[in-house]
Amino acid sequence: MPTVRQLEYFLAVAELRHFGRAAQSCNISQPTLSHQLRALEDRLGTTLIDRASQGIELTPVGREIAERARRVLREIRDIRAVAARARKQPSGIVRLGITPTLGPYLLPALIGALNAEQSDLRFYIREGIPAEQARDLVSGRIDLMVGPGPVIGEDLEVLPLFDEPMSVVASQSHHLAGHSHIDRSDLAGERFLTMDPRHHYHQQVQRACAELGAEMLLDYEGTSLDSIHQMVGSGVGLAILPELYLRSEVGGDALVVRLPVTNWQCSRSIVAAWRAKSASADDYHTLAERIRDEAGKLLA
Repeated sequence: MPTVRQLEYFLAVAELRHFGRAAQSCNISQPTLSHQLRALEDRLGTTLIDRASQGIELTPVGREIAERARRVLREIRDIRAVAARARKQPSGIVRLGITPTLGPYLLPALIGALNAEQSDLRFYIREGIPAEQARDLVSGRIDLMVGPGPVIGEDLEVLPLFDEPMSVVASQSHHLAGHSHIDRSDLAGERFLTMDPRHHYHQQVQRACAELGAEMLLDYEGTSLDSIHQMVGSGVGLAILPELYLRSEVGGDALVVRLPVTNWQCSRSIVAAWRAKSASADDYHTLAERIRDEAGKLLA
């Protein structure tokens, strides 16, 4: 039978499509990786990787076995978590997926608080597109994800955490800056910056522009909230920025001013999600509640 290590090595190659990077991610040498993959194929009596192609491609049976191997390794992690809980010990590393429009502005305070309470708990943090991270959650690549709702996936448990206000911001030299009251109609025709269309943030800005009769600047998509902040500060356009970003030391509002729109509001709903059948589901629920509590303090 294949060993757990061999399945882990095979999945690393299947996901990274590069022998060198796969070996590095598994903390082994490339010759060791290649040897173990050959041994796995010998044990199974079939070829899993098409080595004759230009890049690394899985054979048809290799793709099917990769899907089954993901499920096997997910179950093995759950078995380990059950055993750890039975020993009343922390399960160690939580693989946390979070959107880059939230993580840098929420996690520092959260991780600092958790380190003081549970010093043995560690986080492997992966930032990414929420829709892609939902798929990673279902497949077992991450344990818990936090981001804008809705989160959709098979056998997921979703817990609403908080609603985060968002504000329209402009450069200090913008013609609306300094006004004590701004009607939503004043924003008609204004140009708003956004991010890559795969981000939930892009979709939210798109809806806001439709409501306000404004325009999205698709030629100047930011790669992060910081790049949007800087472009707004330089006068390229307006933006809608989340409250945690505006309050954070990492982000902030040094280059921009908030526009007090009196008859229009914007917010985003932040949720946590995990696999409902995970052996650590109760732990993830508790951790999600802790995230909700810490966010509440930051937004108070």
